[in-house]
This record gives sequence, structure tokens and C-alpha cells, in this order.
Amino acid sequence: MDTGDTAWVLASAALVLFMTPGLALFYGGMVRAKSVLNMMMMSFGALALISVLWVLYGYSMAFGDDIGGGLLGNPLELAGLSPLLGTSGLDGGFQPESLVFTVPSMAFVAFQAMFAVLTVALISGAIADRARFGPWMVFAGVWATLVYFPVAHWVFAFDGAESETGGWIANDLLAIDFAGGTAVHINAGAAGLALALVLGKRRGFGRDPMRPHNLPLVMIGAGILWFGWFGFNAGSALAANGQAAEVFVTTLVATGAATLGWLLIEKLRDGHATSLGAASGVVAGLVAITPACSSVTPVGAVLVGFVAGIVCALAVGLKYRLGYDDSLDVVGVHLVGGIWGTLAVGLLASASTTAGVDGLLYGGGVDQLWRQAVGAGVVLGYSFVLTLGIGFVIHKAMRFRVAEEDEVTGIDSVVHAETGYDLDSLGGGSGRGSATLGTQAHAMPQDPAGTNEARGMTVTTEGSRA
Repeated sequence: MDTGDTAWVLASAALVLFMTPGLALFYGGMVRAKSVLNMMMMSFGALALISVLWVLYGYSMAFGDDIGGGLLGNPLELAGLSPLLGTSGLDGGFQPESLVFTVPSMAFVAFQAMFAVLTVALISGAIADRARFGPWMVFAGVWATLVYFPVAHWVFAFDGAESETGGWIANDLLAIDFAGGTAVHINAGAAGLALALVLGKRRGFGRDPMRPHNLPLVMIGAGILWFGWFGFNAGSALAANGQAAEVFVTTLVATGAATLGWLLIEKLRDGHATSLGAASGVVAGLVAITPACSSVTPVGAVLVGFVAGIVCALAVGLKYRLGYDDSLDVVGVHLVGGIWGTLAVGLLASASTTAGVDGLLYGGGVDQLWRQAVGAGVVLGYSFVLTLGIGFVIHKAMRFRVAEEDEVTGIDSVVHAETGYDLDSLGGGSGRGSATLGTQAHAMPQDPAGTNEARGMTVTTEGSRA
């Protein structure tokens, strides 16, 4: 065990944990005021539930010894994590029972738990404004069990790390996914698309403006995500070493380039560079560099990020052309950005990096590119098909979507018996039966988007995409 590596992995786990509240703020600010608490609760619900399932059997399914063709780890081998507990040595010092490389297995458990939580939480953005909380929690547990835990085994379980035999993408296909472009972003993006199709469009989609109600929350959330993502990517080195430093730099510069790319598209297309565009560009860059951060040079990372900003800015409009209601652009940012970042490894990887592989543009031919494409395609298809089935069954059995009148009134007040903003108390009201931003907006038929124009919120057509 190396204490420096262990400290870095534990710190990185804490950084990735912070990303889920950051995502809650990011998503919460993008929805209408009457849905902000429900949106944030879906992230916090995922944090609570997946943490428990990960300890009970999820980690074992992902990192236990393979029980069939690289598809699944043994769910009973490490169930409850008791086999990984340490012992006290003769000198009174703690001795870890098992290691993953140079860190205790329990540190690796904590780190990977945060990936599982965040992946599930990401899906919620595709069904904002219309999902009941109870069925969402059932979906989160079932989806993590049937989709995320097996896919994590495919991508992250390397032979000889925690288990003797691991997953097929990591060990047989040899696709490079350093921190989760396939397992996290393509996986969540495909699931978001499937679930959006199952639940259907929001009332007024494509007709009524559905503006973000609190752009400062969006910016704060994006900043937290950028901050936490250094744990997400650099922490995946599982050591305080040169690779972690290399990944830190590529993550930084790709994200900056993506933000510039997104803002450039907005300026050229709409005449304005918006705060929502900046926040979205940040996330697009982080998504795209995640699989490629160990395999591209810093200059290559600039290209990965800049292209991601442009492509994802254009992709968010697909929902209007194709007619699916992905509320907060999980498809346009995470699915499209994840696919680009995964394929970029096959194009822009350089053997001068710690990954040690040359892509097509560095003379490596198509060998790595086809591996990346197969990994991305299989994860996309698996996640999409299974999510369609899971979502359909839950929707029929439990009525996943809120009733239309409840959607109009606002999920926060109907489902959670709370509202995000008590305006009467701010103005000196008694608080009893006080009006809220969500319910006030609903009472104004001239403002069907659920926002009060008198508050001075103006957003460009593309900026109001949420």
C-alpha cells in the first residue's frame, strides 16, 4: 500500500461525490421554478440509493471475478464487502486485506461508488418536469443493477486488479476508456433518450417557452462539476503520479476549449454568447475528454474539447427536429459528447502519452478506432434497449409520469408538498398559504413557461432550449 496514492484516491472520491450535488444545482437551475426541488431530489435520491446497492452487491457485480465471457462479475463474491475489510497488525497499524494496485480495495470501492451514483443521476435530466419520484427511485435501483453494474464490469474491471478475470471491453476488445466515456456518458445518454421516449413529451413542448428559472444556479453547478471532474479523471490514475498530472492538464484545457467552441457557435448563430451556453460548454468538454484524457496530448485535448463544444451545441437542437423531449439535453451533451470523445481516442491518441497508443492521425491506422467504435456502439445499444424495457414496465406498473394536471400545477407541490421559493415570506408575508414562484407562474396564463417575465429574464431562442 502506498499512502500517497491512497490519499489521492480518497480525495478524488470526495471530489466525485461533490459532483452529484453540483449536478443537482446544474439541473435544478435549468428547469422551471415549480420543478426545481423534484429535479434536485432525483440526484440526491440516486446518491442515497446507489450508495447502498453498491455496498450490498453492486461492487461485486462490477469488480468480482467474471462469471461468463467478460459480461458480469460474481455478485456474491464481494457482497457486503466483508472480504475486503482490513485487520490490525502486530504493531497496531492497519493492514488492508486486499489492494487494487497500490491502494486498499475499500478506497477503490469508495471511488467507484461515486461513478455509479453520478451515472444514474445524469439520466434524470432527460425526464425533467414530468417524472414521479417514487417510480424514479425504483427505476434507479433496477437500472443500476441491470445496466450500470454489468457495463462497469465490461469497461473498468481489468484482469488482476481486484479480480483475476475482468470485463471484455477492458481486457479483450482493448478499447481505451480512461474514466468512463462509455460506462458513464454514453450509457447515461442512451438511457436518457430511451426514458424520454417512454415518458413522452412535456405538456407544451415545442410550443411554449421552457426557460431555465435560475441561471446563477446553473453556473454554480457547472463550476462544481468542473472542479469535481479533476477527481473523476485524474483520480482514475489511482495513483499520485505523472499520469494523474497529465490527465489533470488535458481535462483542464479540453474543457476550456469546449466552452470557447460552444460560445462561438452561439455568437455566430444567435448573435449572443450566453451564460447557459458557457455552462453547457463546460460540461460538453468534460464529457468528451473523459475517455481520452490519458491518450491525447495537451494540444490534442484542445482539439477534442473544441470539436465537442461545437458538435454538442449543434446537437442540442436535434430534439426539436426529431421530436423527442430530452428536457436538459442529456442526449445532446452526454451521448453525443461521449461518442465523440470515445472515437477521438482512435483518431487523436498519441503513443507519447501514458496510454502509449497511436490513433489514425498519428500513424496508428484504424486498429484503435474500430475498437473504440465497437465499445461505444455496444454500450449504446445495450443501455438503450434495456432502458426501454425497464422504463416501460415501471411506467405501466407504477405510472412513472405525473398526471397532466399535476404537471401544470408543479411537481414540487404535488409530489413533495414543498415549493422552492416562498415569495410572500420574502416580502413580509405570514408564510401561511403564501404564494411561491412556481404556483404564481402557473396562475399567469400569459406566461405558460412557468416564469415571470417581470423578473427580467431574457434568453435567446437556443439559450432557452431547456
